[in-house]
Amino acid sequence: MSAAGRRRLDLMGDKATKPDPCACSALPAKRPAVRLLIAEDVRLVRETLVALFSLEEDIEVVGAVASGDDIVPAAIEHRPDVALLDIGLPGVDGVSAAADLADHLPECRVLILTGLGTPTMFRRAVAAGVSGFLVKDAPAQTLIDAVRAVARGQRIMDLPLADPAVRPGPPPGQSTTGTSSP
Repeated sequence: MSAAGRRRLDLMGDKATKPDPCACSALPAKRPAVRLLIAEDVRLVRETLVALFSLEEDIEVVGAVASGDDIVPAAIEHRPDVALLDIGLPGVDGVSAAADLADHLPECRVLILTGLGTPTMFRRAVAAGVSGFLVKDAPAQTLIDAVRAVARGQRIMDLPLADPAVRPGPPPGQSTTGTSSP
């Protein structure tokens, strides 16, 4: 039975008609395609992300933490395919946690989701080995698709941040002497 089906049964309480467990005992248990760990310090955002991904049949939220210090232990315990990390976390920040994950659990891919979308932060995240970097104002479906893509081994980067971050030389509009161009 799907997670959504179990939730419907839980919401219905004693009046729910439970399926016969023997009816599908010959079928192998299906593991969701993507096991997801979420790290977000803002409770409302964290719980909303858990709820959003819980609606997806092929994504299982295996853990949700509020502190950067809890990311690696939770990942080791739950073995996610993808860790969705905020940058601005108490304790270890999300980018440092991404580097720690690469050392302790290299099979776990990291997707950064942040409101701190700057070219400098983007470069730091890429140097830490993240597979994706999105800002929090991305549409929900873009985030869901990004988690799936990162799980498949693709790299997902926010193009408005990636372009100035990888462009050689000073930021646009600034000369090499540090003065702005007209």
